[in-house]
Amino acid sequence: MQLTAGQGATALPAAPRPGAPDRRGRPRRVMPGFGLSLGITLAWLGLIVLVPLAGVFLRSAGLGWDGLWQVWSEPRVLGALRVSFGTALAAAAFNAVMGTLVAWVFVRYRFPGRRVFDAMIDLPFALPTAVAGIALTALYGPNGWVGRWLEAAGIKVAYTPLGITVALVFIGLPFVVRVVQPVLAEAERELEEAAATLGAGRWQTVLRVVLPTVWPAVLAGFALAFARGVGEYGSVIFIAGNIPHVSEIAPLLITIKLEEFDYAGATAIAAAMLLLSFALLLAINLLQARMQRRAAEGGLHG
Repeated sequence: MQLTAGQGATALPAAPRPGAPDRRGRPRRVMPGFGLSLGITLAWLGLIVLVPLAGVFLRSAGLGWDGLWQVWSEPRVLGALRVSFGTALAAAAFNAVMGTLVAWVFVRYRFPGRRVFDAMIDLPFALPTAVAGIALTALYGPNGWVGRWLEAAGIKVAYTPLGITVALVFIGLPFVVRVVQPVLAEAERELEEAAATLGAGRWQTVLRVVLPTVWPAVLAGFALAFARGVGEYGSVIFIAGNIPHVSEIAPLLITIKLEEFDYAGATAIAAAMLLLSFALLLAINLLQARMQRRAAEGGLHG
């Protein structure tokens, strides 16, 4: 027996549209359990991130401002911080340029072995950092395959800040490539073709069409590479040489303080690194947000 309209058939209620207000007039969310998921997220981040960082600052606060300043103003500490942050910034800037170029080649060109080379970019993620440091030292050392020729040319890499920068370039390149690559893949090539039809040269197209699109991604990759480089230890410790005031990094100095049972001094140096890193990353994020806002305004005006 078939049921016709109005004979025992009941109409199902229409499904609420995403974003439509509920009975209380509040906007309906697509994902249920927002309060529970937000609480779990904040609790997890607090346990994993905020509690250890708070422990660092609380431990170093026991020295007082005079004690903190005395540790921070030590020439050896200042030299280690200068080496760590200087080499990390130099390596991140180099990776921002070369990583963008590598991502461009992988996205815009097809050549034999492209997938193999693309997969090799992720090897620094999988390779133990200590193994990478030993390999780089053997390669760029005074008797290494590359180092011996550079030494003959008057360029010393191993046991210098230049060697630290090389190690940080090695571990930081994947961050830039993997952040910029999907942005280039989703970029509208029609804009580049339109610029070419309007008479724009290649460099004009790159500077005025391509770079404004990928700049936020490049800055994000730069920030990730810099953050990884500042705290890097395993891949740097062998090639650095660990000469005070020359090639000694701040993480090594923290380890030395811990081995001397100077926990307050170690946490004071760690607090200085955290404060400097936070200030630099905050400046990078503000610059990135400003560029994204300008790009959005330019798209609206366009």
